[in-house]
Amino acid sequence: MTPKNIQVIQRTFAIVWNDSREDYFDLEKLRRACPCATCQGEGNVLISARPTPQNYLPASFELRGWQYIGGYGVQLQWADGHATGIYSFDYLRQLSTGN
Repeated sequence: MTPKNIQVIQRTFAIVWNDSREDYFDLEKLRRACPCATCQGEGNVLISARPTPQNYLPASFELRGWQYIGGYGVQLQWADGHATGIYSFDYLRQLSTGN
């Protein structure tokens, strides 16, 4: 499954998938679900690092742009400068079931 069309409509990130399914993500919920190591923490066999506490501002929920990353995801650029999260298409589909 891959996106056929992606648009930002007001405060919503909208995706039409190649299977005709449509998903709509509230920008604040999408930012709070950022999958990057800073926001979610990270770990390996030896250590586990907790996520960095986030101090969200109104700009944290304003989407300035996005780009495709390979054939598997999108990277979102937020108005507060945060842009390290890569949202895989699988992750976005999982998030949509919780909407």
